[in-house]
Amino acid sequence: MNTLGSIFRITSFGESHGKGIGVIIDGCPSGIILDMEFIQSELDRRKPGQNRISSQRKESDKVEILSGAVDFITTGAPLTLWVRNKDARPLDYSEIQKAFRPSHADYTYFKKYHIRDEKGGGRSSARETISRVAAGAVARLLLRKLCPELTINAWVSGVGPLEYLDTPTDFSLTTDFCRAVQCPDIDFSAKAFEYIDEVRKSGDSTGGIIRCQATGVPAGLGEPVFGKLHALLGAAMLSINAVKGFEYGSGFEGTKMKGSQHNDLFYSDFNKEIHTRSNFSGGIQGGISNGEPICFRVAFKPTATILQPQTTVNTEGEEVVLMPKGRHDPCVVPRAVPIVEAMTALVLADMFLLDRIRRI
Repeated sequence: MNTLGSIFRITSFGESHGKGIGVIIDGCPSGIILDMEFIQSELDRRKPGQNRISSQRKESDKVEILSGAVDFITTGAPLTLWVRNKDARPLDYSEIQKAFRPSHADYTYFKKYHIRDEKGGGRSSARETISRVAAGAVARLLLRKLCPELTINAWVSGVGPLEYLDTPTDFSLTTDFCRAVQCPDIDFSAKAFEYIDEVRKSGDSTGGIIRCQATGVPAGLGEPVFGKLHALLGAAMLSINAVKGFEYGSGFEGTKMKGSQHNDLFYSDFNKEIHTRSNFSGGIQGGISNGEPICFRVAFKPTATILQPQTTVNTEGEEVVLMPKGRHDPCVVPRAVPIVEAMTALVLADMFLLDRIRRI
């Protein structure tokens, strides 16, 4: 299943150490101006090699349009975006040709497909997310036209034991630490950077949390039963590599509250528009957006590949000691921020188009 969406549909293709990674977008309306500088800037946010706490793979991740546009304007035909791999090193993975890496998809892919793509994990590699970010950038260009007031912002709110609990009012990344960690809070970013760097030096890895907020989303998006908006967002986030959890609104903390504390009370503003005084619902009620900010958190596990010897088994069932090589992120969350934003845009763009058809 390499396709996401019902109307705005994307199909991801390519492998980590193959010729490249691409995405086919079907259902994108004609007349959308493809701001290539913006699309490239989104890819640049997730590319490797930006600092010492990210993978040292050197890729420019330059995007190309293969079909579906004339003079950078969508035609309504399938739009294909493509990024070539320039720094693939399949020999770095020679040790895993027969050994299964702990907590990777090596074993489960082998049991499902009965064939190994040992060159960096193939489709299970996080490099596949290039397709999501490229498609998400197009979705954001579409959303600019459909709903100019809509904004999507994600940030790192947790790294290992460190947490940043506030919701920023300014998402500017003003320091090198902020840009490296992808969090606007200066103090948290500095501490998180140093923590990730220490973990990296020890050959280990750490997990983290990303928070996301979509504001300006109108009420009425989402389906009432099996296509609930939070379910679609959850499915999108849980499809991202290394994601272990998704919660929206009050999430698990809401279970500790009473109904009298948790209920979001309605009121009318001066323009007679309806709002809620709190937002424990996370902007979604009954599976449908209520016009308040859509808020959720995504939990990422520690990077599975660590530069320490680990016991595992090979395809013959024999126990072996594996010492992985290659270039890997000691913490994936900084580079996952644009991926979370992209997946949010893809879900919302699809819901906008579905809602528009329903209203004809």
